[in-house]
Amino acid sequence: MGPAVRAMPNPVDAATARGQLAQLTVVEEVTPPGYSRTKFPHWTTQAGTCDTREVVLHRDGQDVTQNAACQAVAGTWYSEYDGATWPDASDLDIDHVVPLKEAWRSGADVWTTAQRQGFANDLTRPQLIAVTDNINQGKGDKDPGKWMVPLASYRCAHSRAWVQVKDYYNLSVDSAEKAALGGILNSC
Repeated sequence: MGPAVRAMPNPVDAATARGQLAQLTVVEEVTPPGYSRTKFPHWTTQAGTCDTREVVLHRDGQDVTQNAACQAVAGTWYSEYDGATWPDASDLDIDHVVPLKEAWRSGADVWTTAQRQGFANDLTRPQLIAVTDNINQGKGDKDPGKWMVPLASYRCAHSRAWVQVKDYYNLSVDSAEKAALGGILNSC
């Protein structure tokens, strides 16, 4: 069995997220040169043979069984993004709620490798969640101004999480992203 697990951290409430969103710096985003996913070391070891991906799969699943290498070999997972339930961990991606490239465009380009590694493996804030792989791949590096969670009932939680992560890491937002988040948060 892997390390002790807990539920995904709940995002801040809507009122707090609205306040945080109001304080975020608005910058029209361009992608600074030099982005590479490898500049965000991810799926680092958390305990024993368990890396961040396996910790999230164990945390977000039900009746998860892990092998000696800490890989999820059985269980079920509910994807908050689309409402699908999966019996096979290979059907899931671990989504960075704020994608790595989005973070790069929003200020992480000036971080140290250690800061980017902390961001990419953050189990303390609502930054990592197990979701249907093709939904996550469709999201890619898009922000809420360009992509929104398909399951309408999860949009408020996703927006609260997005803002909380951006606020904690002092990342900027662009105007379309801020407008989209504000619209969702005002209806929460």
